[in-house]
Amino acid sequence: MKNFTLSLAALLCLFLTQANAQETFETRARVIAEKIEKITQEEKQALKVEVETINDLYANSTINKEQADAQKTAAAEKRAKNIENRTASAQQELNDLVQQKVDGKIMEDTKIKSGTTVINWSYRAKGDKENQNDSTKVEQKELRTTSQFVFAAGFNNLVTDNAVAHSDYRYFGSHFYEVGVTWNSRILKEHNLLHAKYGMSLMYNNLRPTDNRVFVENGNQTVLETSLVNLKDSRFRNVSIVVPLHLEFDFTKDERNEDQKYFKTHQGFRVGLGGFAGFNFKSKQILSYEMDGSNHRDRERGDFNVNDFVYGVSAYIGYESMSLYAKYDLNPLFKNNAIDQNNISLGVRFDLN
Repeated sequence: MKNFTLSLAALLCLFLTQANAQETFETRARVIAEKIEKITQEEKQALKVEVETINDLYANSTINKEQADAQKTAAAEKRAKNIENRTASAQQELNDLVQQKVDGKIMEDTKIKSGTTVINWSYRAKGDKENQNDSTKVEQKELRTTSQFVFAAGFNNLVTDNAVAHSDYRYFGSHFYEVGVTWNSRILKEHNLLHAKYGMSLMYNNLRPTDNRVFVENGNQTVLETSLVNLKDSRFRNVSIVVPLHLEFDFTKDERNEDQKYFKTHQGFRVGLGGFAGFNFKSKQILSYEMDGSNHRDRERGDFNVNDFVYGVSAYIGYESMSLYAKYDLNPLFKNNAIDQNNISLGVRFDLN
């Protein structure tokens, strides 16, 4: 999934510039994101069926508890590997799409005219100035519900004893990423202020411990311990699928054409208040170090006593497509630790129509 995350970061930097012949960059990126979500859902459902079968075998005394736990772990690892393998082609599609952005093969110019959206498409190869003025106009009527491609990134950490100060994790080295699709529905027929915003997102929360430490499972507790080797990097990653829901206040001014009123979104000051709920489907610790003159990179998968379900509150405030974004998990990261630690994130969010 590393290439997928790097590609999304590149997408963030390049999305606002140019685009492809017959589809917008946003549309093509959204299709790829939905493909990845579909694969993840399929593998998650398959894992659920396998776990239920194992539970039946255990309930019928066909296998013992140790065998059941071992089979569940093997099934989870297989499904996680399937997700990585099956999304490889989608990741390559995203890489190719970003490269087209870099090469300047895609250009998009959107204008608002008389309450309708007029999109001027220019089809050109890089450096071909003669074709830059050729355009085909397509008119779209105003929609009460619109969709957006969402990308967010920023800093991540844990709240311990109601504070983030003196954290055990690097402030500028611990990051979060979120990619998803949302729908934005105007609640009032004749007023643009209130919107219901809902969808589905894939969240990556990363923690980098300080002082050469790693996460270790000690029974039902997950604690930090000093590594036996000198680490170049120690990263703990949790990946979740969540359903976000926000009440959005959009202060974009409406327009009038003769006696007709038209509403636009994401073209003014916006505030969103709400939350999210979902499940964690993968936890992984990545350790990088040098030993005997060779570089090593170990990946350790497991549950690490992480809560299976995630839920929390989130809010954003911004202008047009860009917002400052904060989210806080109401459930502790680890199930049974003596001290509860809750994930908190702060960063930048893009809602791209």
